[in-house]
Amino acid sequence: MSRTGVVFALLSAVLFGASTPLAKLLLDNVDPWTLAGVLYLGAGIGLAGVHVFRGALRIPDVEAPIRRTDVPWLALVILTGGLLGPLLLMLGLARTTASGASLLLNLEGLATMGIAWIVFRENVDRRLLLGAFSILAGALLLSWEGQPAFRWGALLIGGACLCWGIDNNLTRKLSSADPVQIAMIKGLVAGAVNLWLAMFSGASLPSATLLLAGGVIGFLGYGVSLALFVLGLRHLGAARTGAYFSLAPFVGALIAVAMLGEPVSLQLLLAGGFMAGGLWLHLAERHDHEHVHEALEHEHRHVHDEHHRHEHGPEVPDGEPHTHWHRHAPMVHRHPHYPDMHHRHRHGSAVARSRN
Repeated sequence: MSRTGVVFALLSAVLFGASTPLAKLLLDNVDPWTLAGVLYLGAGIGLAGVHVFRGALRIPDVEAPIRRTDVPWLALVILTGGLLGPLLLMLGLARTTASGASLLLNLEGLATMGIAWIVFRENVDRRLLLGAFSILAGALLLSWEGQPAFRWGALLIGGACLCWGIDNNLTRKLSSADPVQIAMIKGLVAGAVNLWLAMFSGASLPSATLLLAGGVIGFLGYGVSLALFVLGLRHLGAARTGAYFSLAPFVGALIAVAMLGEPVSLQLLLAGGFMAGGLWLHLAERHDHEHVHEALEHEHRHVHDEHHRHEHGPEVPDGEPHTHWHRHAPMVHRHPHYPDMHHRHRHGSAVARSRN
């Protein structure tokens, strides 16, 4: 299941990374606030189509629905990640190069990890911390520029990354629910609000061609990417998913250099080297120790593995995977694991640390 989570996180990163230089192309003709709304509205509308026609698309409907208790968390996710994050990114992207902005997005993984470690007490070992400092060094190097406009752009993109770091950790609270439904609601609400605010501030709608292009970029780079990110959170926890998601900036930077013809400067290469080294340290982590599973009750899609040994009532449908409310009995065992929804335990000094 951890390998599955890694695949989800990396696919999410590739899609989001490609969206940054593509969005940069549209900013010549579209107001940044308007584009932020179009991207998320495209994500919401596209995923609404997936949700309605998931049977025809052969997407199994075995995910847990969003419950009333999830609504406050979802509202905070929409505010931080759907409204503030994309707006700050578009404003920052308008003030810097696509390749530089793409690499600066590495700060999102750093913000996600820091919040997961400090606020939500996810285990973060020395390897992950060293990787985080390497990514931060690359970001600082990249933002060191003589032109004030670039520094302001870097600051705005850093603010967007902080918003998304908060968003990612809050989304962890929802990771057991249907990822398509989460991303759809976030896209529709955030996109509609951002677009309305842009129109209210005096912006005008772009042409139908630009709207379609923005919608497609948003559907893939924000909608599908977010749904995959939620699945990654389910298996890996916020800190590790954020670490794997750090691949996104390199995808964006490569596309920006190849497609937009942006120069490959020594500063860009050095910053990319620091960030690549940090990403490698994250990817090479292995966490293995004896741990305790406390009694737990929740609802999510699952199969009957060593963590799911429970009886079924007559209301549970046949076949696996399936979704229903179930209880985990206390258990002690040892295996490699990540802080997913079943491994959010404390670590003491006697716990074996992550193996290199």
